[in-house]
Amino acid sequence: MKKYIYPIILLLATASLTQAQIKIFDGKTLKGWKRLAGTADYNVEDGVIVGTTVLNSGNTFLVTEKEYGDFILELDAKIESKLSNSGVQTRSHYNPAGHDGKGLVYGRQFEIDPSDRKWTGGIYDEGRRDWLYPLDLNAAAKDAFKVGEYNHIRIECIGNEMKTWVNGIPTADVVDTIDTKGFIALQVHAVTDQKQAGKKVYFKNFNLQTVNLKSKPFPKDVYVVNLQPNSITPAEKAAGWKLLYDGKNNTGWHGATLKSFPDHGWEVANGTMHVLPSAGKEESGGGDIVTNDNYSAFDLSFEFKLTPGANSGVKYFVTLSEVTTGSAIGLEYQVLDDKLHPDAKLGRDGDRTLASLYDLIKANKQERFVHPIGAWNTGRVVVYPNNHVEHYLNGVKVLEYERGSKAYKDLVAMSKYTIWKNFGEAPQGHLLLQDHGNEVFFRSIKVKELK
Repeated sequence: MKKYIYPIILLLATASLTQAQIKIFDGKTLKGWKRLAGTADYNVEDGVIVGTTVLNSGNTFLVTEKEYGDFILELDAKIESKLSNSGVQTRSHYNPAGHDGKGLVYGRQFEIDPSDRKWTGGIYDEGRRDWLYPLDLNAAAKDAFKVGEYNHIRIECIGNEMKTWVNGIPTADVVDTIDTKGFIALQVHAVTDQKQAGKKVYFKNFNLQTVNLKSKPFPKDVYVVNLQPNSITPAEKAAGWKLLYDGKNNTGWHGATLKSFPDHGWEVANGTMHVLPSAGKEESGGGDIVTNDNYSAFDLSFEFKLTPGANSGVKYFVTLSEVTTGSAIGLEYQVLDDKLHPDAKLGRDGDRTLASLYDLIKANKQERFVHPIGAWNTGRVVVYPNNHVEHYLNGVKVLEYERGSKAYKDLVAMSKYTIWKNFGEAPQGHLLLQDHGNEVFFRSIKVKELK
């Protein structure tokens, strides 16, 4: 019997290898693929899939005829111009009635973006939710992609998580709540300028695995976009993240002027911390709430949903030592309906608008990155140990400053905060959610202390 063991093991190993590696491109033809949506050209040249832009075509996709769930996809891609754009769709779908009957491909995309912003490796939700992981969230990876030469791409879609790498450098990590399977596709981006027509993008060396998947480790300091409300993954926990709201109760919070949580004005239910509407003024309802703990250097992430005309804020370095009749004093990430609330037009040069450092620095944001009223937005404040501070809105960095610097002190001197000595320079302080008398919702509040 022994003489049959090794051949059987060899046959099983060979079968396992065959199952693990799926050949989705034969190197000669586009068999197993189909073109959808636009009119850009795809052909095979010397074992390479070549996509060519066509003037006035919409986004065009070369789509696998089969759908895939969990997989690891590796391939090499080259784009010849900084003016071009491309991507690789994962677990994606097609609506033939979309785009006025021209067809709509939608789903998560590994972005190939050689422009000056350098977001290649970020994750974009084509035809649906827009950017999920702009590479501002992992700026150290922005230079990984090289224009005009082949770059190695790795995409992991395992369970509800999608991770990406460019030339071996980890780039993006998204934990999602939708799309357990779908097709894989290559994109040639729409062009409307003659200078962009005829530009090519190249794809080769495809390696798709669907079984025996082993995820590569991701660095602990790379931010995770976790779209599952009020949760942290085991990897986030290991990296030092902790929830400040578990979606169920108010543990860890108390009123800014109280020893306990307010008995009115706030509703903690249905997975949200909900500021109930009152008189539309500071402290007109249940009042501000603050964390029991103090923080010095930290990474704070939170989701918020505004109602029409609402005003609120997330404050940090709140010491509760300043004498004030209104909201507690601290550095404030402004939470505001810029279009309907009058505060957006007050202050100086727009420094009271959404995501701004309230009354001090305007948030430099594009309208496309602001989710509409009634939808969830993600705010983020990072305070490094060296007192460098950054504000983000939906993954895009909108401002940065040096806490305690001369430039910072000069801004404070021109603001309403000038009456408080050394405003915003305390070594540590509470985090605060503001009651400004308007209805606002918060969830997915998490923090990581930095050292």
